Amino acid sequence: MKTAKVLKFPVYLEYDFEYGGYVVDCPTLPGCMTQGKTKKEALTNIKEAIRGYLVVLKKHGKTAIPLVDTRPHFVSVTI
Repeated sequence: MKTAKVLKFPVYLEYDFEYGGYVVDCPTLPGCMTQGKTKKEALTNIKEAIRGYLVVLKKHGKTAIPLVDTRPHFVSVTI
């Protein structure tokens, strides 16, 4: 029997005033984002989005998860 793999991904959760709910992005997987009216709903939705993203990668023969630098970067802005 095959054991399920648990992978952890950083996600960014942000409240969107226009939408009236939360937008959540997984920067490790470019373009993988979703939303939800509550934090719980948004986080549940991103788990499903990530799972779907990984299924599509596997379907297309891509076994490696794209390496994206998700560390925060800081820039200086003069105002």
